Amino acid sequence: MLVLGIESSCDETGVALYDTAGGLLSHALHSQIAMHGEYGGVVPELASRDHIRRVLPLTREVLSRAGKDLGDIDGIAYTKGPGLAGALLVGASVAASLGFSLGKPVIGVHHLEGHLLSPLLSDPAPEFPFVALLVSGGHTQIIRVDEMGKYRLLGDTLDDAAGEAFDKTAKLLGLGYPGGAALSRLAQNGDPARFRLPRPMLNSPDFDFSFSGLKTAALTLVRAQADDDQTRADIARAFQDAIVEVLVKKSLSAVKKCGLKRLVVAGGVSANTELRRMLMSKAKGIEVFYPDLQFCTDNGAMIAFAGAMRFMAGTQHEEGFAVRARWDLFSV
Repeated sequence: MLVLGIESSCDETGVALYDTAGGLLSHALHSQIAMHGEYGGVVPELASRDHIRRVLPLTREVLSRAGKDLGDIDGIAYTKGPGLAGALLVGASVAASLGFSLGKPVIGVHHLEGHLLSPLLSDPAPEFPFVALLVSGGHTQIIRVDEMGKYRLLGDTLDDAAGEAFDKTAKLLGLGYPGGAALSRLAQNGDPARFRLPRPMLNSPDFDFSFSGLKTAALTLVRAQADDDQTRADIARAFQDAIVEVLVKKSLSAVKKCGLKRLVVAGGVSANTELRRMLMSKAKGIEVFYPDLQFCTDNGAMIAFAGAMRFMAGTQHEEGFAVRARWDLFSV
């Protein structure tokens, strides 16, 4: 089955073709970072307008790369939510229009399910069941995944997500948008021994997270100390080390508590070099899987893949189209 996937939940337009027999055939992505960078964050109306400009040219590009045309498509998947309502509506309306004109089924995909399943696009791919650490700008969750569509929440953030905390602290340090990646680069030059920030809920008996207090501690340190480039790098290193230590301990503890041997790490923060390094060091007897770096952030490949899996599982097709700016993964 050949599935066209469309991702437009926030500030990246992604389109991909996934073949259930041949794997990922092609994908293309346009990032709006340069546009939103002028404003220090995502402007929803500008994001929606840019998706309108990009989605059809990207679709043509993806089809051309794969040597396919619209008539070859067997189904269309789009990101139904969560995300920015206006941005989601662009992908949904294009998917519905193509489905209607081609007489092909259309299915809406949960954005987080796309991230959750994205490591299955890699080789080797994890087998079910596994524990997943879903860590991004909007979510930090630990989830038990027994099979596609069978998910159980083990732990969640009580306030800021890890990626959100990265971005906000980066802003405190005077870094540009998006700040998380810039903070991680700055941290590479930091002295890990100079500052130590708190590890929120590190030793709590559950698998929940809280990063708002850590962000406040970083703010206090920035105001008191950050008067030169080296100090800013040292603060970035202390902040990153604190978040990474909590993520690693909680996720590995969850794997052991579930009696499993596999951990999947997905979402934008899964690209963080220090997180990967520490997991490699600490995950004794546990296999750790990640998406390819190009699929850590929002992309069409994960939507095409998740949509194909949903089609194969017999999930009901969409009638018309709808989006859900807020959508609980565990109600899917």
